[in-house]
Amino acid sequence: MLAIPTVIFLTVIVFLMLRLAPGDPVQIMLGLTSIVSEDTVASLRKEWGLDKPVYFQYFYWLKNLAKGNLGRSIQTHQPVAAILGGRIVNTLKLCSVAYIIGLCIAFPVGIISAIKPYSIIDSFATTIALIGVSVPTFWLGLVLIILFSVKLRLLPMAGMGGIQYYILPSITLGTGLAAGLTRMIRSSLLEVLSQDFITVTRAKGLPEWIIIIKHALKPGLIPILTMLGFWGASMLSGAVLTETVFAWPGMGRLLVDSLLARDYPVTQACILVGGIGVVLVNLLIDLGYGIVDPRIRYD
Repeated sequence: MLAIPTVIFLTVIVFLMLRLAPGDPVQIMLGLTSIVSEDTVASLRKEWGLDKPVYFQYFYWLKNLAKGNLGRSIQTHQPVAAILGGRIVNTLKLCSVAYIIGLCIAFPVGIISAIKPYSIIDSFATTIALIGVSVPTFWLGLVLIILFSVKLRLLPMAGMGGIQYYILPSITLGTGLAAGLTRMIRSSLLEVLSQDFITVTRAKGLPEWIIIIKHALKPGLIPILTMLGFWGASMLSGAVLTETVFAWPGMGRLLVDSLLARDYPVTQACILVGGIGVVLVNLLIDLGYGIVDPRIRYD
């Protein structure tokens, strides 16, 4: 029930933040060194509705938003919806590959660490996971570019194309998920494996892999789902840095470019779409709680 009020509150915050930021979009569009008359500047401000009071601009934008009209870009004069369409798809492709990489690393490593706690394998995995959580996304991206693109010349440095273009940015984006989720899976499974019903299943002589997959993993999925939701939302923000570093033509890079150009309609649309994406991810995670644990019900 809080999803709709959250989105409405988000529109207010997004709109006000952009209007309070320094910089005039008309002056940036004309060029700081351009010599133009005051009448030209006033005409452009009137054309884009920037001469109206802030509250009027907000309600006018909200009215168009309710009709599905995101406006036109101040820089390119193209419809914002047309600009966003392909960029959203590119971001979703990158985030999906990064998410898959993170899951494929985190689950086996986290399960092995829980089965063999305080072993050499567990200590190594825990150390790597701690480093993975601590490393900044942009720094890791630059290191991977220097190593695999500049030094070894094995992978492309930037841009979007075949599968080889996905490797470096998806690893950069998925490392944080893999590291954080590995630690969560380990701690969650360790807690479940110490409970009495696990001792009973072991006493029955069941194989360890059946105990882990069938009996231990499901009760430990609630905190794991919470972590998945957190990283799903974090990936949308992390994609801004990753796409900028790797010149990936996604929504994150579009957001940075539109912010620098003070392109209000595009910036508002990018942040709003990203915010709605975060709300939807959290909503799906909440629904997932009821599937994992039938005792959880929502009124």
